[in-house]
Amino acid sequence: MRKIFCFLSLSVLVSKFILAQSVGVESINKYVKQNTGHIINEFTSFLSIPNIAADTPGLQKNTAFIMSMMSKRGIQNIQLLNTTVQSAPPAVYGEVMVPGAKQTLIFYAHYDGQPVNPAQWAKELDPFQPGLFTGAIDKGGTNISFPADGMYNNDWRIYARAASDDKAGVDVILNAYDAIKISGSALSCNLKFFFEGEEEAGSIHLNEILEKYKALLESDLWIICDGPVHQSGKKQIVFGVRGDTHLDLTVYASKRPLHSGHYGNWAPNPAMMLAKLLASMKDENGRVMVKGFYDDVTPLTATEKNALAEVPSVDEQMKKELGISVTEMKGLSLTEAINQPSLNINGMQSGNVGKLASNQIPTYATAVIDLRLVLGNYWRRQQQKVIDHIKAQGYFVTDHEPTDEERKEYAKIIKVIPANDGYNAQRTAMDLPIIKKVIDAVKTTTRDQVVLQPTMGGSLPLFLFEKYLGAKTVTVPIANYDNNQHAENENIRLGNLFEGIETMASLMLIK
Repeated sequence: MRKIFCFLSLSVLVSKFILAQSVGVESINKYVKQNTGHIINEFTSFLSIPNIAADTPGLQKNTAFIMSMMSKRGIQNIQLLNTTVQSAPPAVYGEVMVPGAKQTLIFYAHYDGQPVNPAQWAKELDPFQPGLFTGAIDKGGTNISFPADGMYNNDWRIYARAASDDKAGVDVILNAYDAIKISGSALSCNLKFFFEGEEEAGSIHLNEILEKYKALLESDLWIICDGPVHQSGKKQIVFGVRGDTHLDLTVYASKRPLHSGHYGNWAPNPAMMLAKLLASMKDENGRVMVKGFYDDVTPLTATEKNALAEVPSVDEQMKKELGISVTEMKGLSLTEAINQPSLNINGMQSGNVGKLASNQIPTYATAVIDLRLVLGNYWRRQQQKVIDHIKAQGYFVTDHEPTDEERKEYAKIIKVIPANDGYNAQRTAMDLPIIKKVIDAVKTTTRDQVVLQPTMGGSLPLFLFEKYLGAKTVTVPIANYDNNQHAENENIRLGNLFEGIETMASLMLIK
């Protein structure tokens, strides 16, 4: 009888938790419906402020706007967290301390965005003048005016730089707290807010901020709101991110360009040399052939492997959308592939093409290699593995333009400039008690499966939170997967924005 009673008591507690969460979610939905017009107006005003890393005045306007948003909501201890570098964008901080709270959650998003080339955007669009469309532009969505009555369709989209990455994150976090406050829902956890200003620039000074303000940033969990939901459209929780670094490569040949008729078959062609070098780095099945590339990978746990097996397959969907018939890593699904370290060619350049093409042998060829890392990889070590591979192909590796003496001595010369701002991967265990609360909370907001991803394909410097704060992190993205982040025509689907408020509020209400 005692065992049965304990089981029933546990069931009652779980039911009460789900009921409390559901009641909270209903009040959040009510808030969103009643305040849609205000939410969109504030969001578009936010999007209208340029937020490119090189634009210091623009970033200062963004921080002022965020602080105003926080102040209006009654958030306390609002301040800028600065570094010793005056030009470095500060993080914006605020908090809501709850009497008797035994746990503290920090909600993270970033307010800076990627550079823009307006000429690449659709002709109806200005990257910093938000435009409303009836759907995705590439699927026939048309430009419409923002409705005066505040009535919006979930499938409509707002187009602007940072609409999804990551001003949407800032917006949903602050509106989630607003909804909780206005609805009178009771908080059990202390809430802290941290909005970074240089994530798109590699979070160069984040370590200094975390170290300088360590006491202020104490918490039980960081909740990262960045990135897209699963390609199936289902909500997802991501427990890790890949690390990132890169190398710039330049292969040299003749000191001046040569006529391809007079010197072809005789003078070395740097474009061909670089192409062969890059081709040596991967086999036909997409596996990286650099020695030791996979040796230090930390294997997935049994729990992570089980979660991976439950992730819905979107391979056929994405191949159709992207117009490709085969994938690079044979035998691996998209989900499995992003849990592997990768080597990608970001771009190559040598000579001219198109109308500017001429019959010449160019003097050099250059490429940028992007390395994505998983848990166990160290970014400098991963760079060195690639450099060692290049040397094994017979190249003299230098960090400068080759001298005449070096040109005489070495047949194959390459300049390699490794990035100095790489970072490692990070992954949080799925079976931690607080993580289980996060999973349960998100599940209350949807009848669909919540996708649990051990690792996100993209990169964030989350290892810094572990290194400097000893903190755990979990990523809960809200943007539509086809949001064009980092590219032209970036957008956010309104349904994702509204559901994001609901998702963030459910996390703020965990017990």
